[in-house]
Amino acid sequence: MASGLLLNRGVLTLGIHCQRVCRNVSVSQVREKKRWMKSYTHLMAKKLKLEGPPAPKPRSLQPHWEFHAEVQAFSSRLQENFSLEALKRAFINPCYLQAEQERRRALGLDSETTALTLKDNIQLSEKGKGFTKSFLSDWCRANFPRLRREGVESVVAHLTSSPVVTYVARNLGIEDLTMSAECPVPDDVLHSTFMAVIGALEESSGAEQTGLFLRDFLSTQLIGKDLFDMWTVVDPMGLLVEELTQRDLPLPEPRLVRAAGASTVLPLYFVGLYSDKKLLAQGPGETLVAAEEEAARVALRKLYGYTENHRPFNFSPLQPHQQPLIQAVSSN
Repeated sequence: MASGLLLNRGVLTLGIHCQRVCRNVSVSQVREKKRWMKSYTHLMAKKLKLEGPPAPKPRSLQPHWEFHAEVQAFSSRLQENFSLEALKRAFINPCYLQAEQERRRALGLDSETTALTLKDNIQLSEKGKGFTKSFLSDWCRANFPRLRREGVESVVAHLTSSPVVTYVARNLGIEDLTMSAECPVPDDVLHSTFMAVIGALEESSGAEQTGLFLRDFLSTQLIGKDLFDMWTVVDPMGLLVEELTQRDLPLPEPRLVRAAGASTVLPLYFVGLYSDKKLLAQGPGETLVAAEEEAARVALRKLYGYTENHRPFNFSPLQPHQQPLIQAVSSN
């Protein structure tokens, strides 16, 4: 019993001590946001609505920028053996040099002081354009040997068009390194810069390595792309007749295979094309004429080997027996 009294007394003493300690502790309420944050945020949103978003600033005018280090990092990131001097020249556009000279003249500097020793990328860009078109043409002929010359030209024109090239250039980080008079960089300037990078790579590593670069980054843009989205054919049936005539095959005969909802607002017809009693292709359409044209396009895709289930492109590393082929293609 004595031990129980001692225990209760100890607990009571500890409780009194805790009460004294808690009286000396002051608890203050902490808000998650400051009181001035609401008015400040409202003011900034109102200012953004009135003035609009700030003008974009080139990467070269932002902190932590060093052109030589960025160019060297770009070469290492792509795992290509660039000549740094040629790669630097590829990013310098004529519009940048002109704007820089005008800016220096506006500061009151004399002509000798304002003279720039930098060289633009015009020659590299022209060299890159010529090599790109030549290599892609040979690559298309090698992968689609039955495709007509007009089709090859249309595919190459699509791969070298401004939307495709600028999309690849922006994803490779070329836009941040491009020295241009305007910001953001215009599409034509970015297109020219990408071609200049191709010219610099050919000058540094040779045609074989440049061809592999184009194969990996530009030719891959054909994946999931339909042939007739790039090549506009006005009369597919006439083209099919011409192709079958050249191959000494009987002319195609359209036949209605099946139809649905012919008396409704949304009819559907399937037309099949037969040659020598063999079904070449069939296609759907809201009218018989549209279905016949679609069937002709399907037949042309089969003739040219550009179908949805065609053999995938070979993007694997080159084997020793494949190198002479690429060298022959790139030398044309």
